[in-house]
Amino acid sequence: MGKFLGAQGIRSGSEIRFRYERFFARSQREHLNEGGNEMKKLTSVLLSFAIVTPLAWAGTESYSGKEYKTTKQPEICQWYRDTEWDVGLWGTYTFTGTDNHRNSLSETLATGDTGSYDQFLGGDHASGGGADFKYFFMKYFGIGIEGFGLAAHGTRYNIDTIGPVLETSKDSDHHVVGAALATVTLRYPIGCSRFAPYVWGGGGGIFGGHKDDLLVTPAGERMDHETETRGMGQVGGGMEVRITPHVGWINDFSWNFVDGPHNDFGMVRSGLNISF
Repeated sequence: MGKFLGAQGIRSGSEIRFRYERFFARSQREHLNEGGNEMKKLTSVLLSFAIVTPLAWAGTESYSGKEYKTTKQPEICQWYRDTEWDVGLWGTYTFTGTDNHRNSLSETLATGDTGSYDQFLGGDHASGGGADFKYFFMKYFGIGIEGFGLAAHGTRYNIDTIGPVLETSKDSDHHVVGAALATVTLRYPIGCSRFAPYVWGGGGGIFGGHKDDLLVTPAGERMDHETETRGMGQVGGGMEVRITPHVGWINDFSWNFVDGPHNDFGMVRSGLNISF
C-alpha cells in the first residue's frame, strides 16, 4: 500500500512538471510569435516609408506652407535678334511732288517759260529697284547704306537757232537716275511676334537727273540739256513681317528731298529682307 501511494505521488509530480514545462514552452512560442509579428509590422512600415518618400520629392513642383511654385521656362524671342546683319532687296515706284504742267513747245517759244514740272526725273513717275545693307548693333537701332536706280521718262524740247532758221523738235527723254545714301533705322518688334514697324532717315546724293534750260543768245534761242547730280535727304517708315527668323517681307514709304525747286518725290518699296 505504501509502495502504491509512493508510486502514485511520483507520477503526479512528474505529470505536474510536464504540464508546467509544456505551458511554459507554449508561452515562449506565443511570445516569440507576437514579437515576430511586431517585427513584420515594423518592417512593412519602414519599407512603405522608403518607397513613398522619393516619390513625394520627385518632379519640378514644390509645396511649402501656403505657397505653391511651378518652374516655367522663359520665352525665347527668335524673330529679331539683338545683333544682326540685314540685306534688303526691293522694287520701287516713285511719283513726283510736282504735277506735270509743262508748257507746249509753242507756248515755251512764245513765253520763254517751260512751265511747272519735275526738274530732275523729268516726268511724273518712275520705277526701279534697289538694295540696302544694315547692321543692328542693338535690337531696336541700326545703321546702313542704301542704293537704288530708277528708269525715268520725260519729254525733251530741242530748240536751236541756226542762222535765220529756228529749228524745233520734241523727243522722249529716257534716262537712268541713281542714288546712294547712308541711313539710320529705328525698329520696334511687337513682343515676340513676327511684326516690326520701323522708321528711318538718311542722306546722300542723287545723280542722272535731266534739266532743260531755255537760253536766249545774240544768235537766237537755244535749249540746253543738263545732266545733274544733287544732294538729297530721305525719311520714311514701314513694316517688316518675318516669314522665317532669317527672311522677312518689307513694305514702306519714304519722302525724298532733292536739292533745288520742283525735285522732291515719294517712293513706295516692297521686297525681301535677309537677316543673318
